[in-house]
Amino acid sequence: MICEKCNQEIDTIVCNSCNETLLKLGPFCYLCGKRLDTNVEDTENKPESEEEIDFSKRILCSDGTCIGVVENGVCKVCGKPYVPELP
Repeated sequence: MICEKCNQEIDTIVCNSCNETLLKLGPFCYLCGKRLDTNVEDTENKPESEEEIDFSKRILCSDGTCIGVVENGVCKVCGKPYVPELP
């Protein structure tokens, strides 16, 4: 794939889970969230104790304008404390 701005080649990879062609931006698919198999040898030697990230258990920042995730009671982006929604 060629970058529209700099006309340089961009590395791509095909996700083994959703079969989409992705820009190689990190170790996880940005469409389905599964770990990308960047190297066949790495997946064969990967310890079984390594777990996939469960995005359904994330706590998003309670500030409606922030995109951060809460960790240890505060947002990692804006630093505001987490305030749970009332039922």
